[in-house]
Amino acid sequence: MAIFTGSGTALCTPFFQTSGDDTPKFNEEAYRKLIEFQIENGTDAIIACGTTGEVSTLDNDEHVEVARVAVQAVKEQKEKGRQVPVIAGAGGNDTRNILGLIKRLEQVGVDAIMLVTPYYNRTSQRGLIEHFSLIAAKTDLPIILYNVPSRTSLNMLPETLAELAKIPNIAAVKEASGNITQIAEVLALCGDNLDVYSGNDDHIVPVLSLGGKGVISTIANIAPQQVHDMIFSYLDGKTATAAKMQLAMLPLIKQLFADVNPMPVKAALNMLGLQVGNCRRPLTTIDSTLQENLTKEMERYGLL
Repeated sequence: MAIFTGSGTALCTPFFQTSGDDTPKFNEEAYRKLIEFQIENGTDAIIACGTTGEVSTLDNDEHVEVARVAVQAVKEQKEKGRQVPVIAGAGGNDTRNILGLIKRLEQVGVDAIMLVTPYYNRTSQRGLIEHFSLIAAKTDLPIILYNVPSRTSLNMLPETLAELAKIPNIAAVKEASGNITQIAEVLALCGDNLDVYSGNDDHIVPVLSLGGKGVISTIANIAPQQVHDMIFSYLDGKTATAAKMQLAMLPLIKQLFADVNPMPVKAALNMLGLQVGNCRRPLTTIDSTLQENLTKEMERYGLL
């Protein structure tokens, strides 16, 4: 059974605005409001502490706290009739540290974990199999693997995923290679043993057409209902409608990735009144030209 089907939002982590050299602190109230907004607008899963959540700037204590708040906020929304899974990013380039972090994430009650391929020290394909196999053996949580070679300089090959898919709690992959041929090969090799989620907002419908289960999305931070509706239009057999929705979304996606994620999407959330602050350094703010272009596309798309 899939961890989720539909639109999973790779949620931004809000920080308080600061000046000077201060490191902005996690804004719990703003995070709860983001989660409420997401659930009220059709999101099918919350992904905490992913790339868009600036996980690389969170220390382990902050990481666990963000996940704890996500779990608690989602449980509170259950009273409104809808509960979604909380998936916490837990990947990294130190297997030992990941194992300790996962134990803490288990304690706060996350429903699944997402593990990015190791970066900087990287590894071989054999190393990936050993790394992920060891982690899977130490937790009962379902695991989504995360392949994003543009960030990690390491591409997880379809044959590697086929081997890892034999492990019962390795349930899915977020495929952000941008390579549709590779994604097709993953689905062909893994079949029902591994669910595939698009990791690119411009490939949602193409991945669904190959048998994918949905998306782990950045644009869903600002357009959760639209992404959910697009996916379920496709799954309900309204393929032309879904394709039209995907194409209409492309100009806004382009602006959201015209600078380093999550800088543009945080600017967009602030424009919507969902005050998430700025990114932590070394990321910064978008320039005035992108701000103007992003505003225009949000207006065209009907968000402003």
